[in-house]
Amino acid sequence: MAAQRDWYEKDYYKILGVAADADAKAITKAYRKLARDSHPDTHPGDSKAEERFKEVSSAYDVVGDEAKRKEYDEVRRLGPMAGFGGQGGAGAPGGPGGFNFNVGGDGLGDILGQMFGRGGRGGRGPSASAGPKRGADVEATLTLDFVDAAKGLTTTLYLTSDAQCTTCGGNGAKPGTQPRVCSQCGGRGVVDDNQGMFSFSAPCRGCGGAGVVVDQPCPTCHGSRVEHRPREVQARIPAGVADGQKIRLRGRGAPGRSGGPAGDLIVECHVTPHPRFGRKGHDLTVHVPITFAEAALGSEIQVPTLDGSLVTLRLRPGTQSGSRHRVKGKGLETAKGAGDLIVTTDVHVPGHLTPEQRAAIEALAAATTVSPRDDTKGA
Repeated sequence: MAAQRDWYEKDYYKILGVAADADAKAITKAYRKLARDSHPDTHPGDSKAEERFKEVSSAYDVVGDEAKRKEYDEVRRLGPMAGFGGQGGAGAPGGPGGFNFNVGGDGLGDILGQMFGRGGRGGRGPSASAGPKRGADVEATLTLDFVDAAKGLTTTLYLTSDAQCTTCGGNGAKPGTQPRVCSQCGGRGVVDDNQGMFSFSAPCRGCGGAGVVVDQPCPTCHGSRVEHRPREVQARIPAGVADGQKIRLRGRGAPGRSGGPAGDLIVECHVTPHPRFGRKGHDLTVHVPITFAEAALGSEIQVPTLDGSLVTLRLRPGTQSGSRHRVKGKGLETAKGAGDLIVTTDVHVPGHLTPEQRAAIEALAAATTVSPRDDTKGA
């Protein structure tokens, strides 16, 4: 039984909000709801949501797997030090009255280090380097047109990073040859050492925990299974992505080692400004010029939208320059719904007047008896 620190400290059933005796269907249903509610793509920039998503995923990785769940339940029942109390009984793993601990070296320090999530002897030796390892995260930048960012798109990213070796197909062996199963561990990646009441498992020194041995390494990757090369990645950018927002594409980063999972690709988006439209959250903004007559008398005007169509906006008599008006549902369309279009009206003052316009304005001036500045005299 591979004792892990999180298994002693965290109640995965409580994290998922299910009973300890819940069936697999109930666990999967709870996980999907929690993962959807806390997914980083729906909470950009929210570190708490990202941590919650990781916590839920870790819990489901254990109790959502039948074999891991049995181990987890047994470890939680026995407690972290049950193996030392000699309460395991004759049927316990590792022999009568004993337990099997997966450790990475020799000595009590390595035993406790493995039990509580640390490599023995300061992280040196097989425990620090052997076994499956998750691939590194890869970062990339993407410049988007304002309209593409608003509507979302599928695009191709061109990267230069670690990727599966194309020469050997990721097995590390020279073409025409194959890795062989390690004779020391039989392909398990670990070897057992029975010590009376205890049975210790340590990473195999013969294969470094990989379970296979490469006799003739690939000339390109030299047996590492990865190479640094250009590659193309298809990426779906969701609608409404903001300037500076980071999108995480899971499993699209550097490949893992010794059977470990691939890392993630983190794409930082940069959005170019639009010549006419602006943005505030999920709302779009636009300035529309109107005439003095339209502002004073009220009018119906045509307002542009981001998709090129026009919508009608009714202005009340006495509309002021700089006033804002909301057109529902004409903003950014995202998974959470559509934002609004915020229209700011700017009263246009002509630079040149025709004789008829001058005469009309002079008549208006003669008929105006109150100045708007009169309201500020007492201030």
